[in-house]
Amino acid sequence: MTIATGNLQAGEPVFYLVDEHEHAEGSSTMLGFWIYLMSDCLIFAILFATYGVLGGNYAAGPAPKDLFDLSLVAVNTSMLLLSSITYGFAMLQMEQSRVGATQAWLAITGLFGLAFIGIELSEFAHMIHEGATPQRSAFLSSFFTLVGTHGLHVTFGLVWLVTLMTQVSRYGLTEANRRRLMCLSMFWHFLDVVWIGVFTFVYLMGMLR
Repeated sequence: MTIATGNLQAGEPVFYLVDEHEHAEGSSTMLGFWIYLMSDCLIFAILFATYGVLGGNYAAGPAPKDLFDLSLVAVNTSMLLLSSITYGFAMLQMEQSRVGATQAWLAITGLFGLAFIGIELSEFAHMIHEGATPQRSAFLSSFFTLVGTHGLHVTFGLVWLVTLMTQVSRYGLTEANRRRLMCLSMFWHFLDVVWIGVFTFVYLMGMLR
């Protein structure tokens, strides 16, 4: 650390640091990621509020009871919940510095995530085939926006997962990769919590209307 001196107009010396104090590598990453998650919370809160206002406006079109298959949605929900469990196993293996086991559990997590996206896309395709397109009613517009935004987040999470698996394969469980895996863990569990809200607020309550 270097200390320099300067003079005020009154002739009194003033001391200041020329070199900034050291910061631990990645020390601001977690704070920045928490800020990002909070912004995502606001986005989903707005989408939930929008659905709450528009979700009952069917415009003489199909209602949730006509469109939703709760058994299929329950299977889809289980895919995402299981993916969170397997990601937790990956983090436990990471703590023990087992690269192979960590990669294996991450791969299983990715497969569950792909299954979730596949089922959701098939649901969307079936609804559109039945004429229940986003422009059909305010209910469908808000539904596709909310559920589709969540699906996009899961898709980006899968891309992130594959990228991290490649990084771990090349460089191992370095401190930077551990930190990145921890950030993805928070993101993945956050998507789980949001989906539970979607399943309850959109699908279950929609069937009760």
